[in-house]
Amino acid sequence: MSARPQLGITAEANSAALFLTFNQSSADGALAQVLNVLRQIPKLEAEYRSNHPEAEFHAVAAVGSGYWNRINPRTRPAELAPFPALENGDNVAPFTPVDLLFHIRSERKDLNFRFATELTAILGDAVELVEEVEGFRYLDSRDLTGFVDGTENPEGDHRLNVAVVGDEDAEFYGGSYIHIQRYVHNMSHWNRLQVKAQEDIIGRTKADNVEYAGADKALTAHTKRTSLKDENGNSIEILRHSMPYGDMRECGLLFASYCRNSRNFRLMLESMIHGESGHSDHLLKYTRAVTGAAFFAPSVEGLAELGS
Repeated sequence: MSARPQLGITAEANSAALFLTFNQSSADGALAQVLNVLRQIPKLEAEYRSNHPEAEFHAVAAVGSGYWNRINPRTRPAELAPFPALENGDNVAPFTPVDLLFHIRSERKDLNFRFATELTAILGDAVELVEEVEGFRYLDSRDLTGFVDGTENPEGDHRLNVAVVGDEDAEFYGGSYIHIQRYVHNMSHWNRLQVKAQEDIIGRTKADNVEYAGADKALTAHTKRTSLKDENGNSIEILRHSMPYGDMRECGLLFASYCRNSRNFRLMLESMIHGESGHSDHLLKYTRAVTGAAFFAPSVEGLAELGS
């Protein structure tokens, strides 16, 4: 196949990111303007990468599950579905649908801001900004809880295999299913715990990032709930592009999953919320999801063909 994934889907992590979500407005010509901008994203990204090669700049454009049929009514990715809203007592994964996602990242916060400013300007009154979340690398790639984040991420060429649609859906080869959630951490509650109690909740040591042996993990440990196997014993994987965010009022994690299907994320989320024999993820006692949306990021060629 000749379709190329958008570069930011599998690129290694950056130190700074912006996650922008928009809804299409009711302005005249809004849909046509959105389509025009989506088709331009790879070219705009290439210009930034050429002008600032040291910055490792990337910009991924993705279309919301509920908006897809307006953008591209002729055909639809096989597994594109609404975000799987779940609830189990106090454990909630809400569905907050939006039309568009732009995941902008690089080694330079100023470039991210400049690109976002230009993007918003060319979108104009065709869209309304829903949320802007600025992610940053915290210490040595840790979550604000103090634990290394993304330890289970695939590496090297395997990232492509995990995150990018292949021959199983040939028309959408090179695309990726994206799920995002914004989590708000209760840091005062978390910081009252002893380190060993935190480690037991995560299933990994805090300082040196050593995962507990399987037999030593509680069924409620975060790594137990998210390290899943399929019926053949193969790991169920996603590529995480999550980043901490926050200020002195509120902080947490912008969780971002990229995958060649939508099933893997759903299985992990169900395992966290509902658990095994009722043993849900105890990390959810200290953080809560306040958003949840599903998208599809077409290939470079797929972006160019949207609406045709």
